[in-house]
Amino acid sequence: MRNIASFILSIFLLVPFSCSDNLEDLNINPNQPEAVSAGVLLTSAMRSAMNASVTEGFLIGNNAAQLTAKTLRTEVDIYSWNAFPTVWDAFYTSIANLSEAERTAAAAGNANMEGIAKVMKAWSFSVLTAAYGDVPYSEAIEGVTSGNYTPVYDSQQDILTGAGGVLDELAAAYSLLGTGGAVSGDIIYDGDVAQWKKLANALRLRLLMHASNKTDVSAAFNQIVNTNDLMASNEDGAALAYLASFPNEFPLIPLKTGDFDAVAMSDRSIGVMKQYNDPRLMAFARPDNLDFNAPTFDGAVNGSENTDACEKSGSRLGLAYFDYPGHPVQSDHAEGLLMTFSEQQFILAEAAFKGLINGDPEAYYKSGIEASMEYYNVNYEVFGYVDFEDYYNNSGVAYDASLNQIREQKWLALFFTGLEPYFEVRRWLYESDFDWDAIPFLYPTCENVNSDQLPLRFPYPGEEKSLNKTNYDAAASRIGGDTQNSPVWLVQ
Repeated sequence: MRNIASFILSIFLLVPFSCSDNLEDLNINPNQPEAVSAGVLLTSAMRSAMNASVTEGFLIGNNAAQLTAKTLRTEVDIYSWNAFPTVWDAFYTSIANLSEAERTAAAAGNANMEGIAKVMKAWSFSVLTAAYGDVPYSEAIEGVTSGNYTPVYDSQQDILTGAGGVLDELAAAYSLLGTGGAVSGDIIYDGDVAQWKKLANALRLRLLMHASNKTDVSAAFNQIVNTNDLMASNEDGAALAYLASFPNEFPLIPLKTGDFDAVAMSDRSIGVMKQYNDPRLMAFARPDNLDFNAPTFDGAVNGSENTDACEKSGSRLGLAYFDYPGHPVQSDHAEGLLMTFSEQQFILAEAAFKGLINGDPEAYYKSGIEASMEYYNVNYEVFGYVDFEDYYNNSGVAYDASLNQIREQKWLALFFTGLEPYFEVRRWLYESDFDWDAIPFLYPTCENVNSDQLPLRFPYPGEEKSLNKTNYDAAASRIGGDTQNSPVWLVQ
């Protein structure tokens, strides 16, 4: 022990240092960096947000919109909703990383990285407010920067359309993008700043359409459309291409077979696609008979687990979504969809139909259908068509100047686009005074426990009541209580 002590003492005597400098150097762990680059933060935030979007699309978005149906644990289908805290946790975690990436990029003068972080953060906040209503926004991440762990809940109206809200943030991102700075960590567009600019504009159109029943959006719509800087093809769509192996594979692939089987195709979507002999059937669902030349499909009734009167099995989801034992598999798995070119075109079709912009509604509508077919690389011949023109003109989908026709085709094209299918069906019901008969391709789910009313929001996570009670209480009181039927601003 004396020898060891003497050795240590000799080392200290031989190494000159001052209390102000070298002691700090000795405390640095070379394996744990003190600062994380904006690119690393961006990658992490993109992956976690997109994984959450895919997972909640599978569990909530598709089922609430009756594109698919739960066959087990049918709370979503029967309108008995909880807080879905994984949505809250995942998106706020991503927002924290995105905010730090934005700050780091701004400090480095990297406008492109700052703009990308702004786009992703605005999208993440837009999902949270659409799902819950009033949520922490202006003070959301101050726990990291100033120690404020009880942020106020901003109103949904302010979050969407107020000064500094997500629409303003997307406009600011658009102005930043393309003005300089090397891009790293971008796993969606691989650093293509021009595509991020198009996404910023397309997301603005989505959110303006969300708010179009509450405020005049025509000037903002036209300003964006007149930039001529929108998605021009499927190549511009915002999607995360997953890798072939864990941990960066499509989120459904690691599921157990039973968990995957807990969701099947709905009788609503199958019925509509069968009506038109829609070639996307082969992409959305796998044939019941596993015959890909003469396929058969069926749909489950939403709420089917709860009563024999509703019982009906449905086709499993398509090959791209899961490697089912004993079934054919395909090398290319599904992507995580943030926003597609097809969705943009249907937004423009609705805007033109309603007179918000000048333009031909049919041209946008037809483009939206064709883009969706092209994205899924459909086989027209198996379904009796020569090509898209043959399908469009002879299937029954040709435009007949009906708003519900635009809604119906947009609904199908939103398959697996996170929670957006639910947000859109909710908006359409609000526009129709919550009359299901006004949307003929949908109906209240079987044996639901909410008086045939689609829930208007997600309740807040339970921990908010204890950890942020004052602000939680204020937010809940503004909407008449924290229930699934409390109307958020978009549907008040």
